[in-house]
Amino acid sequence: MKQFVIALLALVLAACATPPPAKEVTPVDNGKRIALTFDDVPRAAGAFLTPDERTRRIIAALREAGVDQVAFFVNPGHIAERPGAERRIAAYTAAGHLIANHSNTHPGLSETPAELYLADIDAAGVWLEGRKGYRPWFRYPYLDEGRADKAKRDAVRAGLASRGLSDGYVTADASDWWLEQATIDAKDAGQPIDRAALRDLYVESHVGAADFFDDLARRAIGRSPVHVMLMHETDLASLFLPDLIAALRSDGWTIVSPDIAYADQIAAEAARYDTPSAQGTLIEMVAWEKGLPAPRWYDRNDTKVLSALFRARVLHLPPTQE
Repeated sequence: MKQFVIALLALVLAACATPPPAKEVTPVDNGKRIALTFDDVPRAAGAFLTPDERTRRIIAALREAGVDQVAFFVNPGHIAERPGAERRIAAYTAAGHLIANHSNTHPGLSETPAELYLADIDAAGVWLEGRKGYRPWFRYPYLDEGRADKAKRDAVRAGLASRGLSDGYVTADASDWWLEQATIDAKDAGQPIDRAALRDLYVESHVGAADFFDDLARRAIGRSPVHVMLMHETDLASLFLPDLIAALRSDGWTIVSPDIAYADQIAAEAARYDTPSAQGTLIEMVAWEKGLPAPRWYDRNDTKVLSALFRARVLHLPPTQE
């Protein structure tokens, strides 16, 4: 009995003893993160769908893929000429997505006086302010920040700051607008379109862009920022989003909200980088400023390259003679 009591006491004391210090755990690398954003909302009809069908498919694709939030950059000046546009934008925000300023009428800064450009931003702001899902981000049409005109660049940067707007920059771009227009042109010309090949070209171009700009970022700033993918509200997006999202995830990407992306510390660079010409992705600009050699752009953003791929793979036509 005495031995039993001693053994029991030993167990109690062991249980009450201070546990050894926990081993230090190395934080897990969450890998590559990217937010999805769509420009030029509301766009006109594309090659395959009505605008209503396009919106329904985009919302459904995001919901079914478990992507809770993307951002749509709006040109309110185009709403009146595109029937049902305001209802479609409301459908995006009702589904939990975000809207932001892409100017009222989509002018290029390099072709527009700074004061008129800021007035156009203000006109869009009147429509956007107070709406569900609104965020105070401004994305430059054509990613044109004044190009070589630094005085204009700085005037607009100051104007955005005074209005409480931050730069809705992008870090990855695959020129999907060009693929959409090429598809519309081919359909209008009666050319047979290989839809499966078009899907593959669209998907691999976007995944390739994400990987290219992530590698460039790691070389320029020593880390992978939370990326922002530029897309457009197109028929191709609505048709191929499920495939694109699956391919990004298979490639190691986690899709996050634009709120998370624009909280990344690289956002500060958008308002202060200084390069000989201001136009393009933020990663390209930062890499240029830090002296990384060209090419600092994704090869498929050269429309000659993309045109050759589209012609050969989607239209099954021989190369053009130049």
